[in-house]
Amino acid sequence: MAERRASVIWEGSLTKGHGTVSSGSGVLHNSPVTWASRVEREDGMTSPEELLAAAQAECYAMVLSNLLGKQGKEPERLDVTAICTVERQDGGLKITTMKLQAKGRVHDMDQEAFTRLAEEGEKNCPVSNALRGNVQISVEAKLETAASTPR
Repeated sequence: MAERRASVIWEGSLTKGHGTVSSGSGVLHNSPVTWASRVEREDGMTSPEELLAAAQAECYAMVLSNLLGKQGKEPERLDVTAICTVERQDGGLKITTMKLQAKGRVHDMDQEAFTRLAEEGEKNCPVSNALRGNVQISVEAKLETAASTPR
């Protein structure tokens, strides 16, 4: 079992207040957050949706790397982006979609096999599994060849 921690200190009202978020690892240390940075403009601050997207991208990249390795196709590089969308619904906010974009450089693999493993990776990802049923998750997978990758 592994536990990870994060904490927030918030002062003031929702729209005029401000806070800081810190993580147990120290990667986030009193990082500023505001309502405006969440729903209007980032202004160098993070948001729950950005942190969720980061968690999704990191977890998914690890799962996909593992699946490729089990096929004897250790990736040279995976570039994963997760886009978390939050929308106003029924008078509140709802995280509605998580879009995964996976680009990979994997020797001796075709696009069809990469796409299949990319989709399987999403189904085996613990963060995806925590969101599934509440958030629509999609996967776009693109296999890059060494020749098409900028150096």
